[in-house]
Amino acid sequence: MESQVRGGTRWKRFAVVMVPSVAATAAIGVALAQGALAASFSVSGQSFKVTTDKLVGTGFSQYGALDEGYTLSGKKTVHPVAVSGFKSATISNMCQSVVTPDIPILGSVSLILRAGQGDTPVEAKNLYIDVADLEADATFENIDIGVAAKDANKGPGMKGGGEQANPFGFAQQADKATLSNVKQTAWATTAGTFKLSGLKMSLSTGVKECY
Repeated sequence: MESQVRGGTRWKRFAVVMVPSVAATAAIGVALAQGALAASFSVSGQSFKVTTDKLVGTGFSQYGALDEGYTLSGKKTVHPVAVSGFKSATISNMCQSVVTPDIPILGSVSLILRAGQGDTPVEAKNLYIDVADLEADATFENIDIGVAAKDANKGPGMKGGGEQANPFGFAQQADKATLSNVKQTAWATTAGTFKLSGLKMSLSTGVKECY
């Protein structure tokens, strides 16, 4: 089965629907203790933007969650997200940007990171992306829509580690996902390994983002 999706999705609204309650399971705790899953963490007060020409991932799953974190003034807050997990992924021509506002004298400062240009893409294993907003052209192979999050076994599994996600809530999974012309805003990325070929990083004043 192949499913193709074009256009954008407002994942904040999607995630609120997907997460009616917060729960955990013993199986997730055991997997985390064995190092099979990535632990969650408190996110910073800054989301970041990512673009890529193409992301090809095998072992894909996606479910809703809440990311706990802080505002830039230090107040506690939560962000609804759609967690996209991949057992492995290659990412071509990746750009990541984050803007730090209101720095004395300087104003805003932008950090831009680029990697995976040319013939050598970025490579990742056990990759999780906590997405707030996504636009892409997407093709899924052997997709299952509506599976319980804890039973989505094509991907790397739920993150665990105190993650606020309902293991009995809505999830989807596929043997393979190909996303082209990707534009996304995210709160967190974790990976077992993350190989950045041709890494280039720059800082500049003002607001300069990947899109």
